[in-house]
Amino acid sequence: MAKKADLLEEAKALNLEVTDKNTIVEIEEAIAAANKPAEKTTAKSGKRSAKGLQEAEAKAEKIEAQHHRTETEAEAAEKPKQHANPTRSRLERQGKKFRKAAEAVDKDKTYTLKEAIDLAQKTSPVKFDATVEMHLRLGVDPRHADQNIRDNLVLPAGTGKTVRVAVFAEADDAATAKKAGADLTDAEQLVKELEKGIMNFDTLIATPAQMPKLGKYARVLGPRGLMPNPKSGTVTTDVAKAVHDAKAGRVEYRVDSAGIVHLGFGKVSFTAKQLSENIDAVIASIKANKPNGLKGNYFKALHITTSMGPSVSVDVASL
Repeated sequence: MAKKADLLEEAKALNLEVTDKNTIVEIEEAIAAANKPAEKTTAKSGKRSAKGLQEAEAKAEKIEAQHHRTETEAEAAEKPKQHANPTRSRLERQGKKFRKAAEAVDKDKTYTLKEAIDLAQKTSPVKFDATVEMHLRLGVDPRHADQNIRDNLVLPAGTGKTVRVAVFAEADDAATAKKAGADLTDAEQLVKELEKGIMNFDTLIATPAQMPKLGKYARVLGPRGLMPNPKSGTVTTDVAKAVHDAKAGRVEYRVDSAGIVHLGFGKVSFTAKQLSENIDAVIASIKANKPNGLKGNYFKALHITTSMGPSVSVDVASL
């Protein structure tokens, strides 16, 4: 036991983690390992061994990486924070042609309807025959049924668009529609196209008797605004008149959730008289649909613009 005690004293002096629970052999091995000289990294010839070189290189790389990281962190701390680029205005985000056209419009001025139409035509920045649009904000709350303004009318000068009309009706009515100028009157062909999601028409007219057959296609027609509806004049027994009106320029309008009516009422190529006749008809129709007992101003704001042109504000008091 005296030997073990001596070995423990020696192990303690070497800071070895051994106790009296270890055997004499285990203690001796631990002491021997502690006293074993470290492996030389330098060869007898004075050259460093391969292992020594690898260890030295790894250590040098580690020190260099740490030094670089410290410098980078210091630079980042000293570098002043850069503010994000300020948000550009809507006008600045537009193209050069739009900005050039917008220079002709005084944003602080409200124009007469005639002036606004003329200015919208002159400031259209595109080469194609753009649509002239009106955006009329009404003093209504569409959440109330009596204030959910909706109607349709035939524009006196038409829309300027070539309208393809399809009619879903019985054989006799289909023949009548064909004679009136309908583009698609074959019910069987129409069903096949709807099954494939093909809608090669701008307006779909149906007789009341045929509406149940179109019910299954509401999910396809509805989102595109093509589902026949009595309020829009596309569910009727007088298919000839419906076809004529559609070809002549029947349009439907309704307020959106913000109480705004958005409607195209002609083309840039129209004469000022044609555009005036069309918008006068639309405004008259909207006035006729003013809810009874509505408080406050019915017309809140009106802007005239073209498809990709600047907006022109109209003095609604003059309407």
